[in-house]
Amino acid sequence: MYFLSREATVAKAGFNRWLVPPAAIAVHMCIGEVYGLSVFNVPLTQTGAGWTIPQVGWIYSIALFMLGISAALFGTWVERSGPRKTMVASCVCFCGGLLISAIGVKLKILWLLYIGYGFIGGIGLGLGYISPVSTLMKWFPDRPGMATGMAIMGFGGGALIGAPLGVKLMDHFKSATSVGVAETFVVMACIYAVSMLFGAMLIRVPPEGWKPEGWEPQEHVKPMVTNANVAVDVAWKTPQFWCLWVVLCMNVTAGIGILGQASKMCSDMFGVSAAVGGGFAGLLSIFNMGGRFVWSSVSDYTGRKTVYGIYFLLGAILYCAVPWTQSIQNKSLFVVVTAIIITMYGGGFATIPAYLRDMFGTYQIGAIHGRLITAWSVAALLGPSLVNYISTANIEAGVPKAEAYNSTMFLMAGLLMIGLIANLFVRPVDPKYHRPQIPKSGYV
Repeated sequence: MYFLSREATVAKAGFNRWLVPPAAIAVHMCIGEVYGLSVFNVPLTQTGAGWTIPQVGWIYSIALFMLGISAALFGTWVERSGPRKTMVASCVCFCGGLLISAIGVKLKILWLLYIGYGFIGGIGLGLGYISPVSTLMKWFPDRPGMATGMAIMGFGGGALIGAPLGVKLMDHFKSATSVGVAETFVVMACIYAVSMLFGAMLIRVPPEGWKPEGWEPQEHVKPMVTNANVAVDVAWKTPQFWCLWVVLCMNVTAGIGILGQASKMCSDMFGVSAAVGGGFAGLLSIFNMGGRFVWSSVSDYTGRKTVYGIYFLLGAILYCAVPWTQSIQNKSLFVVVTAIIITMYGGGFATIPAYLRDMFGTYQIGAIHGRLITAWSVAALLGPSLVNYISTANIEAGVPKAEAYNSTMFLMAGLLMIGLIANLFVRPVDPKYHRPQIPKSGYV
């Protein structure tokens, strides 16, 4: 077990830090498959078990909820145990969850899918999400935004591989007695296990006191960046933590409301076919992935507070412009507006770890990030619900289907204004919360 310990992952002299991003991406591209889980929804209802779309949809909701909860609960353990042990645990949970789900499909027992992919797999999502991110920030103190963007870009792009892979495998295994879902889960579990274990073997942490050659901390140049450190049990009691919690929650709530209903919204607003709507959803996934790297890299130069100000101000304007694009029936403009919105949604995920690092330092940053992304768990329930229930209520009240989303767009703009206010309140953490020094071990 020493091979999995934190001590065994400390890099030796001459280690190339650019080997760490591929290790992080190898994990994030696998667990990001959760974004493509919807390709299994209809096939699961065709297994003969009598399952409905709403029943199957709970698998996704449970998985995302457990992502946030497990990241919050195990964040301190992640910092203490190191990235390799955590990434192996993530692999066991996520791939094991797929195997349990395969058994559930074969036996036609829905609660096995809730436990497998939802509960156990969701724990794997949380562990795999935070560990590579905190490690990358320690390797790239000179460019933390770019570093986190590289990893979280992989998570956002997981569906681009997972969704078509799932469809191809189901087509391959489909027979007169099977829709191919169980077999697909087994094969995907094996493929993802290889990739995630490769990332775990490759990962390293920098030795104590390491810094990039020629780089020196410049605390006085960037007043919103600290070289001090705050422990997780102290950090989450500061006003800065809760301001950033609101910042992330509002940004994600607004973006996920569009992303989760992109295909249907496009079809309803412009009368296009389901195939075109699906293509639009795929296009947004690409902008979601690209935005994670581009915006987080930009934040290294503008500062995190400034880039979030852009997310909220520009985002609110663009949300208000969506109904206008529908009224003039300009599909191209609608695609441009929503694509920019989604880049900022993805950018918000990638920028928040660097924002936390600026406020609280690198000590226990994974644990702090884990507690903060409970905001994602809340937003994952809040955003789609607002869009679904309000648009449905509008249609039932006699509003034309094409205009049923207008009020939700204005509501999302209002949520972004709440996020903007929270962002304006972010100030450097009071020195009374700082740790005197980082212990030699680097963790508690």
